[in-house]
Amino acid sequence: MTEILKVKSGAKLEELSSYSRIVAVDNWIFVSNTAGRNPETKEIPADVTDQTHQVFANIERALAGVGASLADVVSTRVFIQTPEDTSTVMGIFGEKFRGIDPTLTVTCPPLGSTVYKVEIEVTAYRGAGIADVRRISLSL
Repeated sequence: MTEILKVKSGAKLEELSSYSRIVAVDNWIFVSNTAGRNPETKEIPADVTDQTHQVFANIERALAGVGASLADVVSTRVFIQTPEDTSTVMGIFGEKFRGIDPTLTVTCPPLGSTVYKVEIEVTAYRGAGIADVRRISLSL
């Protein structure tokens, strides 16, 4: 029988809006769009670099809670409030995902608050980080 695991991180908005930080269906792991709020201090860094690093720390913490890591991520969606921040955010993204190479969507919509400079949502498959990978290049 399929097991579904729903994980809350303790964020106030999860209760208010009735959603889970993670929903894991067997080995598939869906991580909600994640902002850069520090879970201990409840603060959001004003700097886009610091905020992006905090977003990744929050995602890594959530994945670790269900026995996964960034290495297991197969798909990502990055939401950047200000288009001018794209190169900064994507530079950090590249550092975190170099060699993992998940699918990627990047967009610059308005976010839920102007304090949020970046939010990232990921989908992972538990064990993908240790799976055999075959890479194909379609470039000429």
